Amino acid sequence: MVGSPGGDERERPAETKRRSRRDQVRTLAAAALGGLGVLFAVLNFDDVAVNWVFGTWSTPLIVVIAISFLLGSGVGFLLARRRPGAGWRRSRRRR
Repeated sequence: MVGSPGGDERERPAETKRRSRRDQVRTLAAAALGGLGVLFAVLNFDDVAVNWVFGTWSTPLIVVIAISFLLGSGVGFLLARRRPGAGWRRSRRRR
């Protein structure tokens, strides 16, 4: 057989790299936050009356919370993308 020098063509198993303590803490924190999010969603599944633009409907509370979160995240993202020289910062006087 034609192969690489050394004669052994079997693939070596990937070396398992031990995760750092910081990564372990991050993973644990993410899992805890995910668990709290699931618990929060299950506990807030009651229907609430919501006045939407086109009328009032009964909607699960978690849907209202999720829509509010997404709208707030979108506004925050758009405001964070603004140029530093735009807006009120440009109007500051030099001393």
